[in-house]
Amino acid sequence: MPADRMPRTAMVFAAGLGTRMRPLTNAKPKPLIEVAGKPLIDHVLDRLAADGVETAIVNLHYLADQIEAHVKGRTSPRVVLSDERSLLLDQGGGIRKVLPLLGDEPFFICNTDAFWIEGPSSNMARLARAWDPDRMDALLLVAAAATSIGVDSTGDFTMTPDGRLQKRDERGVAPFVYTGVGIIKPQLFAREKRDAFRLAPFFFEAAEKGRLFGQRLEGLWLHVGTPEAIGEAELAIQRSKL
Repeated sequence: MPADRMPRTAMVFAAGLGTRMRPLTNAKPKPLIEVAGKPLIDHVLDRLAADGVETAIVNLHYLADQIEAHVKGRTSPRVVLSDERSLLLDQGGGIRKVLPLLGDEPFFICNTDAFWIEGPSSNMARLARAWDPDRMDALLLVAAAATSIGVDSTGDFTMTPDGRLQKRDERGVAPFVYTGVGIIKPQLFAREKRDAFRLAPFFFEAAEKGRLFGQRLEGLWLHVGTPEAIGEAELAIQRSKL
């Protein structure tokens, strides 16, 4: 892949309260919940390291000390912490807070439950190869809702033949779910004045402009959003090794 297309930095969202994962998150933050013997955040960071991402900016809020201690000393990728202990900023606000660290280049965004069984090649590398800043403001890794593990929604997006994503109609069903991973331009947030705000409206605005695109995941997406989903994900991982 062209070296200049692979983002060197990722924003890893680890500040959430993990309410759907209770009671497991009563004393442990969701990013440290283990799936197949490894904390969720390590599944994400290991994947970033394998694809050559140099720096992961990890935001902290809920039970922040535990996450800070867990990632301390990690060098691949290098972890930079963004402290949100005083105010939970949501994903959009979390990005705005670290814009000086992100610079002008596009960057990866990663939820800490962004987890999948890889297909024949790296999905993040495929995402980077598909990135076209002239046509795109954001490029999201999406998965088929019908075949993904742990998906209990009616989908997030439809996709046109040329890869443009369109928001699901409120009363309809969409075939694709957002996996929590994408590439996005920092310029989208340059004029934002709020401290705390959601990320999704920026996706929807880009979609209205025809500048939100999707890359379909190869493999099997595992959404680990509830305690019950842990067993489902581990079973899928076990089956994939047979």
